[in-house]
Amino acid sequence: MHGGSRGWSAALTRKGIWSRLRLTSLRLRLVVVFGLVALTAAVSASGIAYWLNREAVLTRAQDAVLRDFESEMGNRASALPDHPTQDELQRAAGLMATGGQHFTVLLVAEDADGRTVYGGSGGLNGFTLGDVPESLRTAVNKEQPLDSGNKSPYHLYWQRIVDDGTPYLVAGTRVIGGGPTGYMLKSLEPEAKDLNSLAWSLGIATGLALIGSALLAQAAATTVLKPVHRLGVAARRLGEGKLDTRLRVSGTDELADLSRTFNSAAEALEKRVDDMAAREAASRRFVADMSHELRTPLTAITAVTEVLEEELDSESGGLDPMIEPAVRLVVSETRRLNDLVENLMEVTRFDAGTARLVLDDVDIADQITACIDARAWLDAVELDAERGIHARIDPRRLDVILANLIGNALKHGGSPVRVSVRVEESTDEVVIRVRDHGPGIPEDVLPHVFDRFYKASASRPRSEGSGLGLSIALENAHIHGGEITAANSPDGGAVFALRLPRDASEVVSAAEGETAGGTVKGTTRGATEKGDA
Repeated sequence: MHGGSRGWSAALTRKGIWSRLRLTSLRLRLVVVFGLVALTAAVSASGIAYWLNREAVLTRAQDAVLRDFESEMGNRASALPDHPTQDELQRAAGLMATGGQHFTVLLVAEDADGRTVYGGSGGLNGFTLGDVPESLRTAVNKEQPLDSGNKSPYHLYWQRIVDDGTPYLVAGTRVIGGGPTGYMLKSLEPEAKDLNSLAWSLGIATGLALIGSALLAQAAATTVLKPVHRLGVAARRLGEGKLDTRLRVSGTDELADLSRTFNSAAEALEKRVDDMAAREAASRRFVADMSHELRTPLTAITAVTEVLEEELDSESGGLDPMIEPAVRLVVSETRRLNDLVENLMEVTRFDAGTARLVLDDVDIADQITACIDARAWLDAVELDAERGIHARIDPRRLDVILANLIGNALKHGGSPVRVSVRVEESTDEVVIRVRDHGPGIPEDVLPHVFDRFYKASASRPRSEGSGLGLSIALENAHIHGGEITAANSPDGGAVFALRLPRDASEVVSAAEGETAGGTVKGTTRGATEKGDA
């Protein structure tokens, strides 16, 4: 028992681990949903924060540089003469570049001879007019019309550019009232590095948020799914027939209500199954007791009917011709009633699980021949079976199966009835087929041919058969570990196929290995049975 418990626990553990790893598991889906929500929220928040900080940093740096440049232009460049020399421009540009923002300056003007002269601070490998975007130069040199909203013909313009992966701020303006045009170039690399550090920080925060959400989802999944897992295990145990399975209930949430509902349903199911089992046991006892009680008077009646039958068959004509039909009816009905009682007792054994096998090594061909010969069917049955096909089975129960199958073929089918025997090597089974040449079995009847007391024609509730023969034959096949199937042959007629293992003792041993005194297909393994069928 301990080993079995450990094995069951290990199986559950493996199953639990596998359920957590399955892509369709609720746990994984919950973790993924939590992760996606957290990732979306974190990325959105990080993106907004980065964008806001980026604009704030760049705007702050840009405004400081532009204010300084505009101030220097007003102080230094406007102090130059209208037509400065290149040296004057150079000296002024150098002074402008020494401010706190450390930008590079380029001044452009016309000297006294009308030539364009340049003066630069000389930083950043030489800042030239070619480094200034043409659109910015055009805007700087364009004179704006004066009106109430515009008091100055020239304005300060700026633009951000990227050169070799480094961001720069370029700005330009002209001195009002005549004078040089000034351009400024400022590297934004420190601000870019700060923004990259911010981006890395936000990325790390996003990753941590994702990990935290996964851990939170795992904790939530454990809290939520643990009762669901217990419910699934309990449902499986309930499906295995362990009707005393109950869940431990704690709390007042929806899962606790579900557990209480499960316990109530399991309790109602256990009670109903117990009631049904009690009624079924009572019904079996009633049938068994009734059959047993009927056997005693039937034995006496059978003895009397045998005497009456001998009188009927005697040449002296001892019976009055007026009562002869009644006597024949009594004899046939007594025989039918005796068969019905025997069949009921056999069915009761199957239902109670007390039907047992008495195994013996038999030649299948000899067994079929003996069955046919005992019932005087030799002239009506064709046998296609080689001698030497042996099987370890219960010969009495095989005789019952064959008698039912062949008898039904003769009674309800059409002659000739053919019985064939083959061995399937792949499954190590003996296959016995009984085929007639009658009209076959209606399609709506085929699913019910093995049902108890089933008769194909509802208008003929009384017939020679009891409706139990094929059912008993099927049960006898089952306790051997075999099967019987019914079908219609394409060439006409019905075909019943009986499959039996070559050695039924293997089935018995397997059943006894699973549970001592257990049942396989309704048959309890125990002491060998002697006596009636």
